[in-house]
Amino acid sequence: MALWGNTDLVYDAGTIDVNLDTATITGSTGVVTFTTSGISTGDVVTVGTGATYGYAIVTGFTSTTISIADTANFVSGLSTVSGATYFVSQEPIYTLGDSTYRAPEDKTDGYSTSPVFTGVFGVDSTEVSIANTATGDARKYAPAHSGWVGVTTYIDMHGNLRVKTEVLVAGGISNDNAADDTEYPNT
Repeated sequence: MALWGNTDLVYDAGTIDVNLDTATITGSTGVVTFTTSGISTGDVVTVGTGATYGYAIVTGFTSTTISIADTANFVSGLSTVSGATYFVSQEPIYTLGDSTYRAPEDKTDGYSTSPVFTGVFGVDSTEVSIANTATGDARKYAPAHSGWVGVTTYIDMHGNLRVKTEVLVAGGISNDNAADDTEYPNT
């Protein structure tokens, strides 16, 4: 199992249910089959739009169920999640334990405890180019170059949007994930 890959979107069909007590994910609606989806052990499942519920590392899967390593990176107090959107990527798994990139709803420490947004994104060269030519707040998201980019945004004490980008793993990214098109548009 590698620490990361270069695929921003491995799979995201349908919705899922998560049982945090058993550390399993099952297809809720619209999931074709996990065994033919391209998912591998070591991939990261992000649950909820904008990681509303959290993240987990895939440790195994069948056609209908994904086993996850643990539930430490989910919002505390949850036991189940039903009908959630999700996506599977090959983002760096070491970022899951980093409080900087925790789900916004679960942040109580780290870079900022009141972020507007936080996460790790696969940013390809087209998205970097567009971000570098953008104006206003959109320009603030421009990373140094393509790869896996950690992003944390917050509002400072003067009411200004601040964006911190950090290239965690430089390199080419494939299979763009539409979930990041607000921050990193392709056109």
